[in-house]
Parts: sequence; structure tokens; C-alpha cells
Amino acid sequence: MRFTRPPTAQEAVLAALRELIVTGELAPGTPVRQEALAERLGVSRVPLREALKVLEGEGQVVYRPHRGYAVAELSVEDLLEVYRIRDLLEDEAVREAVPRLTPRDLDEISAAEADVRAAAATGDIAAITAANRRLHFAVYEASAMPRLVRMIRVLWDATDVYRSLYFAEAANRARIDEEHAAAIAAIRAGDTERAVAVLAEHRRASAASVSAAITARPGVESLP
Repeated sequence: MRFTRPPTAQEAVLAALRELIVTGELAPGTPVRQEALAERLGVSRVPLREALKVLEGEGQVVYRPHRGYAVAELSVEDLLEVYRIRDLLEDEAVREAVPRLTPRDLDEISAAEADVRAAAATGDIAAITAANRRLHFAVYEASAMPRLVRMIRVLWDATDVYRSLYFAEAANRARIDEEHAAAIAAIRAGDTERAVAVLAEHRRASAASVSAAITARPGVESLP
């Protein structure tokens, strides 16, 4: 029998901070006011500092001497590098995963897709983000390559701060529904290369949209 335990203070604070970042309430570049956040979350600053160290390790916040923590910002060049590496790793994960997917895996992927659509219909960015991650990693984890999956997860974590910019656009939410449906159809048909191609295009569309959003932020110059 499996038992669940309540989260520790650090785990609860970490989850709360992730949601604030993903929803854009703590936007890229925003200073993290520890005293105010600790009061808001009803905790001491100890678990808050521990959670911030975890997020710093993931690249979601940065520590600046004499100024404290702030939500990380990515340049367009940084973002495109992350997506370029993701292309290499995720293509490999999908190629290994598709032939291994079981009916149970396929059911889990379809359930996650339905959750993405339901959340997109209401504009719940935190729920979209969670369901979208669940969908993609249900595929990657079937690759039976845990080290590869861990590397992919690190890259996803590094760009979480910009997911709110992407999912906030209704056109993007509609597009991911179409792209997810096409990818799942290819996966169910056992067409590995089609699944790889659809998911690669899915990433390219995301990278282009987020790059445009970064460039549009005040003080950011566009690339030549």
C-alpha cells in the first residue's frame, strides 16, 4: 500500500514559487522580495531561501550580490540555444519512445492532452503548463533513457519563466491543441518519424513565439 505525506514547508514554498513564475505573477527580471513573499506564504524565510536555492540551481532565479534574488531573464540567443539542444535530445527521446509506448502510456498521453485543452479553454496558465509538461514527459519517459530525460527536464526548467508569455496568447493555445493532436495521431499509428517531425515543428513554433515576446519586452533589442 502506498502512502502519501503532506509536503514539507520547503516543498510547499517551492511549488508556490513555481506557480507564481509560470503564471507570470513573478515575471522575468522581477526582484524576489523575500520578506513580503514569506509573509504572503505564511512561512519563515528559511524554507523560502531553501526553495530559492533550488530554483537558482534550475536557472529560474538568479542571485545578485547586494541586490538579492530576481526571476531569471533569457536573451533571444540563450533561448534559441536551449531550443537547439532540446531539438537534439527530444528527437532522440521520441525515436526511442514511440516503439516502446504501451496502451497505458497512450491513455496517459491522451488524458494529458484532454487536460491541456480543458485548461486552455479557461485560460488557466498554471494548469496548461502542468498538463503540457505531463503530456510531453509521458512520451520522453517511455524512452527508457532516464539520464536523457533528466537533461531534457533541466532545459524545460530553464525556460519555465517564459511559458506564461506563450500560453497567454489565444492563438498559441489553439495551435498547441492542433499540434498535440497531430503528434498523438502519429504516435498512435506507430509512425515514429512523423511524430518526431510534428513535435520538432511544435518546438519551432514555440521558440519563434517566445523569441518575439522577449524581443518585444522594453529594453530588448531585436536580433539583426
